[in-house]
Amino acid sequence: MNANTIAMACHLCGLLGYLANGLGSIFGPLIVWILKKDEMPFVDAHGKEALNFNISVMLYGIALVVVTFLTFGFGMFLTVPLGLGLVVFHVYFAIRAALAANEGEMYRYPFTLRLLK
Repeated sequence: MNANTIAMACHLCGLLGYLANGLGSIFGPLIVWILKKDEMPFVDAHGKEALNFNISVMLYGIALVVVTFLTFGFGMFLTVPLGLGLVVFHVYFAIRAALAANEGEMYRYPFTLRLLK
């Protein structure tokens, strides 16, 4: 497999969280990144970006759950639509990044905490 395909897999593996228990969005890109980061610099860069994005999305989702609990459920009128928007945001930008990786281009996600540098 070439570097573009593996980098694309880093981004698409982030969507596994919707099939698994939610942590798949972290573990999928993490496994791909750990296996290939030392031998493919392109995959290293995309893997870090995918991990940063998926960690950020997870933190935003946790924040929405916390707001819902702190408001004793009344915040659901705000957090449920925001949560659905977060899912659309996550899927859209993960696919966009995967397509960029497949083309051999670097991609920077918006609204992402840069935890791994």
